[in-house]
Amino acid sequence: MNAIAGVIFHFIGGFASGSFYVPYKKVKGWSWESMWILGGLFSWIIVPPIAAWLTIPNFVEIISESSASILGYTFLFGVLWGIGGLTYGLGVRYLGVSLGSSIILGLSMVFGALMPAIYYFFNKTAGKHGIDYFFTESAGICVMIGLLVCIVGIYLCGKAGMLKEKGLGTLSEEAKSEYKFGLGIVVAIVSGVLSACFNFGIEAGKPMADVANQLWKSANPGQGEFLYQNNVTYIVILWGGFCTNFIWCAYLLLKNKTYKDYTNSTSPIGKNLLLCAIAGTTWYLQFFFYGMGESRLGNGASSWILHMAFIILISNAWGVALKEWKGVSKPTYTAIIAGIVTIILSICIVGFAKTLE
Repeated sequence: MNAIAGVIFHFIGGFASGSFYVPYKKVKGWSWESMWILGGLFSWIIVPPIAAWLTIPNFVEIISESSASILGYTFLFGVLWGIGGLTYGLGVRYLGVSLGSSIILGLSMVFGALMPAIYYFFNKTAGKHGIDYFFTESAGICVMIGLLVCIVGIYLCGKAGMLKEKGLGTLSEEAKSEYKFGLGIVVAIVSGVLSACFNFGIEAGKPMADVANQLWKSANPGQGEFLYQNNVTYIVILWGGFCTNFIWCAYLLLKNKTYKDYTNSTSPIGKNLLLCAIAGTTWYLQFFFYGMGESRLGNGASSWILHMAFIILISNAWGVALKEWKGVSKPTYTAIIAGIVTIILSICIVGFAKTLE
């Protein structure tokens, strides 16, 4: 039951992450930096403490009593992840929701799943799997097969993106808008690698989550692991992410004078504010439910792969629903659908792997 619950929680988190950019696409008359930093205030500053307060009332004490080393590394990985998140927005802007998310999150999935395992191979830690686990244990081998299948799905999505670029001449002006494959692919690679740092941040901040978990278990004996233990860790990681994004967006707002967007009466200011708030809150919910899934499956490769795979799946589904592939050739459309189906298969394989442990 823990495995099933974990998969469901990761699906909800993946749905939130794969859907968060949709409200941004409805914002009218604002620059990218205007809406991104406003949504980020909800994602990184406003909602996380509220979620932590509702689930871990003494979260402030846990943070204040943590060592400088734990806080420093957790914050640092948050800063690096923030760069990945910042370029994620640009990658989706230039490649579209489906293709951009597939490439970025695919890379993040591979690095986030395997790099901690390599670290723990050389630094043995109780409860953590080294890279050898994926080649010697049946459950680990199954996880690796699921990862490879997902990479095939990502390849198919990328192939669809390249076919789409070749066929741009036959698409409408609306379909061509802001689609820049060359620039987008560079941004996507940077974003994918650095976005994996979020998983590293969870690892670095695990002592804070452990304190929250032990306090809850003491008050609720015999009820398993605390579902919301990671909510305290997220606060520090997201502080780092906010710093990176705030500095860059503030620079763009001043450079382009787009800070005037917030007082531009020709745009629907109230509606834009609401859409950014919804987008930012939705983005945070991915972390909230990731923590719940991780508490059931463990903070290993399985959790990270499932979370990323669900995000890629939902992002591509939104891409189809938002008609980002409207007007493309039949081979292009076939490739994106095949990619989605392959990713669904990979999710099933990774989910099955947990039953082998």
